[in-house]
Amino acid sequence: MNKIKKKIFDICFVIFGVIFFSPVIIVLSIIIKITSKGPIFYIAPRVGKSGKHFNMIKFRSMYVNADKELEGSVTVKGDRRITPIGKFLRKYKLDELPELINILKGEMSFVGPRPDVPGYADHLKGDDRRVLELKPGITGPATLKYSNEEELLTKVNNPIKYNNEVIFPDKVRINLEYMDNWSLWLDIKIIFRTIFRKNY
Repeated sequence: MNKIKKKIFDICFVIFGVIFFSPVIIVLSIIIKITSKGPIFYIAPRVGKSGKHFNMIKFRSMYVNADKELEGSVTVKGDRRITPIGKFLRKYKLDELPELINILKGEMSFVGPRPDVPGYADHLKGDDRRVLELKPGITGPATLKYSNEEELLTKVNNPIKYNNEVIFPDKVRINLEYMDNWSLWLDIKIIFRTIFRKNY
């Protein structure tokens, strides 16, 4: 992977993204503020490149303190913790827009593995730990494959176990394959597939 090319790609796209999406970000911020109590943004620690923690910024799509309830970090379709506007934001991935700030700060990339909550990186063993060499991304091949993850988890008896034993290992495999076959053209394809909601 050519890290310099990827960094230049991210800088160019994030400048365009901030300019293009600024009106959308402003409108969504107002709607979130007037439709439910709490802050506009959800800021939480995530595992970044080399296993270092950073604060990921998203639009708040759940009620305040929802992450402290029993469901934990795994979210299923119809989760009662999600606000009405949050359902819309999550459906169209608009809750991810503030992560443009994380890209500007050099903590994330447009394309890469989704940043995991602290603790998940501890499960990575051997060659799988190479995935930590990648900056987390707003989207990626694993994100596209599991775009219906919340719905998928509603169909299993134990969502947390299924996520840990099936989805998480598969995402690691997909992200390592992305890493080994990276190109600017691949990043562009993944971004356009994300925008037009096409599976990878």
